[in-house]
Amino acid sequence: MNKTLVLFAHPYYEHSQTNARLIQAYQNCEHITFRDLYEDYPDFNIQAFKERKRMVVYDTLIFHFPLIWFGMPPLLKLWIDEVFDMKWIAENDIPNPLLGKKVHLVVTAGGSPHAFSDIGKYHYPLETFLAPLTQCIEISGMTLESSHFIYNADNLSYPELEEHYNTIKKLTLL
Repeated sequence: MNKTLVLFAHPYYEHSQTNARLIQAYQNCEHITFRDLYEDYPDFNIQAFKERKRMVVYDTLIFHFPLIWFGMPPLLKLWIDEVFDMKWIAENDIPNPLLGKKVHLVVTAGGSPHAFSDIGKYHYPLETFLAPLTQCIEISGMTLESSHFIYNADNLSYPELEEHYNTIKKLTLL
């Protein structure tokens, strides 16, 4: 089974019942390492060298985060800026350590699918707001396998929440 690293980044996790339930899908899976970036780096001082050494042993990455002001949370952005250094990825004598890794996105958003449409409040689909992240994934040699968007994250019914939980649980079996 593939070794998977889950990078969870939620600055207000203690207020998110939806994410509290969703991240339970990663528990009790021997091949999954779950990292809460806001817990690991409350001072935003990323240990990039250590993170790079850690990343090379994983086959799959899952980025799990809420959409905040139409982008990824600030600590996740900083983590990517620090860890995905182009000198590490492309300008050394060893092959790209990220080449061929699979990536899945799990993104919660407060808006509805309609709000994230051409005719909705935000005028663009949610994927558009994630273009910088997907570009980082592609340019670093990884493959974006799937994107799972959880709309109306603060107002999900129990059956809706469980449906999303089950979808994420299936990701852990890949």
